[in-house]
Amino acid sequence: MSQKVSPPPTNNRIPTLVTKEREFSWQVATNLFISFKYAWAGISYGFKTQRNFRIHVGVCAVAIALSIILHLSPVEIAIIAITSGLVLTLELLNTALESLVDLTVKQTYHELAKIAKDCAAGAVLVSALVSLLVGSILILPPLATLIISAF
Repeated sequence: MSQKVSPPPTNNRIPTLVTKEREFSWQVATNLFISFKYAWAGISYGFKTQRNFRIHVGVCAVAIALSIILHLSPVEIAIIAITSGLVLTLELLNTALESLVDLTVKQTYHELAKIAKDCAAGAVLVSALVSLLVGSILILPPLATLIISAF
């Protein structure tokens, strides 16, 4: 039998950001504008609270900027944008799943909660590595040519 171990005490207060922006999010959106408002609140929450999401946004911006500067084809830019968008999407889903698991287990340790969180984080890692591979294949050859021609 496994022993349940509680993590060290933490501040269990919900951040003000959550309570102010998501006050009525449990209700069904009455129109399309409200739906977009809730979606934007989720993206904003991810950006404000998740360091890795901010890192991924920065890398995504650099990859797309380099794609444009290096005059990659529209299809190559689209491939980089899609793979980068997948990483951002999975990072937000990872954040949502972690929050839901924390709510469910009430911030206590549970082996199944660990598995859920680890698998979600693993999905983000896999997508980030694939995105890095795709970006390297598409960006590095023209970037190397540009650097070599500069010298």
